[in-house]
Amino acid sequence: MLLRTHALTKSFGSLRAVDGVDLEVHPGRLHAIIGPNGAGKSSFFNVVTGFFPADSGSVIFKDQDITRLPPHVISRRGIVRAFQRGTIFHSFTVFENVQTALLSRKGRTWNLFGLAHTMLREGTLRILETLGLADQIDVRAGHLSHGDLKRVEIGIALGMEPELLLLDEPTAGMSPEETAAQAALMQKLVAEQNLNILFTEHDMEVVFGIAKWITVLHQGRVIAEGRPDDVRRDRQVQAVYLGEEL
Repeated sequence: MLLRTHALTKSFGSLRAVDGVDLEVHPGRLHAIIGPNGAGKSSFFNVVTGFFPADSGSVIFKDQDITRLPPHVISRRGIVRAFQRGTIFHSFTVFENVQTALLSRKGRTWNLFGLAHTMLREGTLRILETLGLADQIDVRAGHLSHGDLKRVEIGIALGMEPELLLLDEPTAGMSPEETAAQAALMQKLVAEQNLNILFTEHDMEVVFGIAKWITVLHQGRVIAEGRPDDVRRDRQVQAVYLGEEL
């Protein structure tokens, strides 16, 4: 077992955003969390990664209780969340953005003598090659397409050397071509990089096309989970997604 939550709960006033969630993430899986808007997916991610304190319940990662740990400690333990554009330095090149994450992970910083560009160069290039961005290393992030920016977000997260990568809506706003490429990248990371991915997603074609296990949240609670075909046939899931393609 890689990650386990038990009776995890988080409320905001009278709203219980995460309501007693039991969830298990096993190694080697692309694991999707789906649910309508307001189902509690992002709140669950925030509690697991320490950005929101849990009201009750527990988060266990590799048999260690991390429920009360701060985000930077959880990240160093191996759970990294790929945030959206707020983590990208738009004036930096693609290379510099990913290299900065590696420098941070290794406890190093940019220096006044211009030597940082030589530090951890091989690791940075390896990540960019995996992402399909090796031909854009000198492009400033502010000039990238939306799809490539999303890849840089993942690259920054990979620079933190995660064992479990959390992706929140990794294909949001993408064209069909970009979506297909992003889905293929996620499969590649799991199959070839020994990485585990837990992701939320609204695009059901992506979810049922690549996920090996699906957990369905509704109003903060788990209402179903299992293999894609089992979830697709679940009557409660069908009722929640009435009128949508599953």
